[in-house]
Amino acid sequence: MGRFVEGADRGQATLLPECLDDWIGEDNPVRAIDAFVDALDLAEMGFDGVEPAATGRPGYNPATLLKLYIYGYLNRVQSSRRLEREAGRNLELLWLLGRLVPDHKTIADFRRDNGKPLKKVCATFVELCREMGLLATASVAIDGSKFKAVNNRDKNFTKGKVERRRQQLEESVARYLSQLDTADQQMPTLALAMKEKHLNEKLAKLKEEMAKLDAHEKRVLASPDEQVSLTDPDSRSMATSGRGSGVVGYNVQVAVETENHLIIAHEVTNSGSDRAQLANMAEQAKDVLQVDELDAVADRGYYNSPEILKCEQIGVSVTLPKPMTSGAKADGRFGKQDFYYLDTQDAYRCPAGQWLTYRFVRDEDGKQMRVYWTNVCGDCRLRRKCTTGNERRIKRWEHEHVLEAVQERLDANPNAMRERRETVEHPFGTMKMRMGATHFLMKTLPRVASEMALHVLAYNLTRVMNIVGVKGLIAAVRA
Repeated sequence: MGRFVEGADRGQATLLPECLDDWIGEDNPVRAIDAFVDALDLAEMGFDGVEPAATGRPGYNPATLLKLYIYGYLNRVQSSRRLEREAGRNLELLWLLGRLVPDHKTIADFRRDNGKPLKKVCATFVELCREMGLLATASVAIDGSKFKAVNNRDKNFTKGKVERRRQQLEESVARYLSQLDTADQQMPTLALAMKEKHLNEKLAKLKEEMAKLDAHEKRVLASPDEQVSLTDPDSRSMATSGRGSGVVGYNVQVAVETENHLIIAHEVTNSGSDRAQLANMAEQAKDVLQVDELDAVADRGYYNSPEILKCEQIGVSVTLPKPMTSGAKADGRFGKQDFYYLDTQDAYRCPAGQWLTYRFVRDEDGKQMRVYWTNVCGDCRLRRKCTTGNERRIKRWEHEHVLEAVQERLDANPNAMRERRETVEHPFGTMKMRMGATHFLMKTLPRVASEMALHVLAYNLTRVMNIVGVKGLIAAVRA
């Protein structure tokens, strides 16, 4: 007869106690965590409790709690209560923490009270990656993604939401009043009396909701962006790529190095748009890489003329597509890209071969726009394909050559957008998978930012260990 592999007898005593270190292999990631944290100067980074107090009950070394959190975020265990349980039963954590089992409040307080130091730990690991030669390419991909906050959509209010909710409540009130009027015309019965009582209770609740809605509306109108979140006051309602969908959360920006796909810069914002984030992320990435010139690629959501100009001024060459916002192409008419600019003549040549000459400068939203047109459109054979008026006007920004250079780079590298997706969207997918259905556990922007730093650190640790191995990382830490 066949046999199964048999386990050890739980009640059997061993002659010699086994060493805990024997259970942890040389290539186990916990050894890399241990070496990395032991090499940090936690006092310089600003961690609380680095120097133990002379009196009172002894506290936990911040290094112990930091190791616990890094291990947890590497292994999809972010909750302080779950970390407490794992510390008492997980063999790797028994080794890493020396059999210490901090309580969940101590664990939670450490993450809450050490936001800035945790960000410095993340930045220190990126610096280690640069010293290891893993950030040798002066090229990054920049992108943003929406992460859910600890705030239900029903607990977020905007001016439009308040108006829609008030309309729903008014319709419900009208429906219940109509039912009461109908009941008044019927013969009184016990069932009818119970129904009237129920309807009156419903109306009382609706009245309470209307009063709460009025209070929410006052807060919304007093808010600078006319939006209020009740659970996490810093979170905001943001549109996502899915049509008609949205999320109440934060917009996380990252700059990812294009060779090894390491996150070298990140920032948590509560702005739903990426349009004002390009120069900031590019400058952070440039500072981390310590280069004079940097190539950056982003999607069309970042297209913003002043932001692109800032990048050019700080030595960052960006590549991104321009969104087609003009209605001319949609109507079957020529767009601005169909007009060729002649630099030496400072004029545009139209598809019919006519020149649109410079006329005057106009200020539009703080930008100096040069205006060009010609007076021969009335007799042009292509007029219907060009303009609905008597003349076709073209506007040119005073720094238009910077935008033209961006388009030239995109034309020279048609695979740039595909390479961007392959570089920057994988980190977001990995981190969201590790986070689970509820992305952030903490509230308010500063604390969410510290939590995000732990996620980025865990992602980068995983990438480096996949590239150089655990032993390679330990060797670099101790070098």
